Amino acid sequence: MLKLYYLPNACSTVPHVALEWSGLTYTAQAVEHEEIKSAKYLALNPQGQVPVLVDGDWALTQNMAIIDYINDLAPNSHIFSVEGDSDVRIRARARQWLAFANSDLHPAFDILFGATRLIDGEQAQTDLQAHAAKKVLSLYEKVEQALQHQDYLAGNSISIADVYVFVTMRWAGALALDLSPFTRLADLRNRVQANAGVQHVLKQEGLL
Repeated sequence: MLKLYYLPNACSTVPHVALEWSGLTYTAQAVEHEEIKSAKYLALNPQGQVPVLVDGDWALTQNMAIIDYINDLAPNSHIFSVEGDSDVRIRARARQWLAFANSDLHPAFDILFGATRLIDGEQAQTDLQAHAAKKVLSLYEKVEQALQHQDYLAGNSISIADVYVFVTMRWAGALALDLSPFTRLADLRNRVQANAGVQHVLKQEGLL
């Protein structure tokens, strides 16, 4: 049976939703920040991070790899293909935006959350966070533009890329970033949160 290790409201929420959408039998185990640095956990992921997906005696790390693996196990679950649309370009667009969230948006938040670990001096940390916040907002502007003529990033139905952006918006809320200029982004957040699979995962992770 598949088992996902996650931190609530972390990027691991994204493959958690993918598992929920897949229809595969799985369990999900929440871990604490201290636990992911333990010897037992580091044996699964030497980087001491989430997510980790365990399939029998085999462990897989990194969001992109885990989501692709889930999709390969359940190819008809429409994680990328947007409610059954077989258009290869739509699936590619979903992967494009998933990569954007994973490689561009997420790292900008890492700086916001971890400025004290990256640089010494209170003023320097404040300046770094301000720069990172500006970067985050510029990235959300790209999302806002992409939603000008469609409800979701890959088209007119939800994909896992939308879920990743949604998770980062939860982080933005926790950091009190002003997203009020992005009205389409706000609509996307509401649409994603209304999805039944997303709702189930949020409740399971104690976030709703």
